[in-house]
Amino acid sequence: MVTVNMGTLYYVLDHVYGALLHRTKLSPPFFSRGWGGTKLDLLEKMINQLFPEVEGQNWPPNLVQPIWKTVWESKTACLREGVFRTPCDEQLYNALPPESHTARVAFLSPKFVPPQKMACVVHLAGTGDHAFERRLRLGGPLLKENIATMVLESPFYGRRRPMLQRGAKLLCVSDLLLLGRVTIEEARSLLYWLDYEAGYGKMGVCGLSMGGVHAAMVGSLHPTPIATLPFLSPHSAVVAFCEGVLKHATAWEALKEDLSMHKAATTLEEVRERMRNVLSLTDVTRFPIPKNPNAVIFVAATDDGYIPKHSVLELQKAWPGSEVRWVSGGHVSSFLLHNGAFRKAIVDGLNRLQWKESPL
Repeated sequence: MVTVNMGTLYYVLDHVYGALLHRTKLSPPFFSRGWGGTKLDLLEKMINQLFPEVEGQNWPPNLVQPIWKTVWESKTACLREGVFRTPCDEQLYNALPPESHTARVAFLSPKFVPPQKMACVVHLAGTGDHAFERRLRLGGPLLKENIATMVLESPFYGRRRPMLQRGAKLLCVSDLLLLGRVTIEEARSLLYWLDYEAGYGKMGVCGLSMGGVHAAMVGSLHPTPIATLPFLSPHSAVVAFCEGVLKHATAWEALKEDLSMHKAATTLEEVRERMRNVLSLTDVTRFPIPKNPNAVIFVAATDDGYIPKHSVLELQKAWPGSEVRWVSGGHVSSFLLHNGAFRKAIVDGLNRLQWKESPL
């Protein structure tokens, strides 16, 4: 009888899935249009400004006022969708494709519970998560725990996708930084809205994979304690694009050509080094420690072909007091099989926060 090591099987599954998705010519690779020219320079400068030298220098989020419409309501719950102009500053706004200027959000909440006795978690998109449905399914069962779910559609995704982009395959490296920078701004503004306008008693932010990196950044930069729940996520995009399966999905030749227009005789190694430098801007260990590190729970997979274990542990080490929970499986299988573990982390992370004092 042949015994199969399940860990190896999960790891292989990630690579088989990655090969089917990324190495076949079924879809174009990431960054087929190169680095992004002057946009990349602008973003590198702006993201460097995110790392405050002095603790507590977190700039306040902009308040947004979404325009809501009700999609459906039942006896106990209500689903609304909202739109708002992205709150990022003019330079970022002008760098975005016009399709991404309006943010879209879905909001699933219990009825007949006062907001100060409820929690709400903002769910951020993983790579390729274009619609609201999957994240609403993750949040739906939490309604009975009085936890509402707010799902943000990322720039460059869903209805915000630029016309020339196929699927999740961003055209330029600058698009990845822009997607991240704007997602952070929008998520912080939504948390601010939940706090000040809607009056929620507790808040959190979660995300899978790329969404987990963004959730960690939002949790780090938020001015008040929130639950921060990164699932299956690395400490930096360097890991995903330079070490994990996505390195096979990257248009290295196009990036080399683009770079060699500005610099003689570029080798592929120099191109990869440039990529590491650019993506080091997404290294969450450089961000401030969240206000309540005890309410940070990472859920990571034991045999993840996209995210190596060392990457998860680096972030836990940078944020003393945070917790890592391991689920058995790879990136793809955990994404499909471990929603229960993600929900438990959400509930536990929120339980580690104090309720907000309600105004008299």
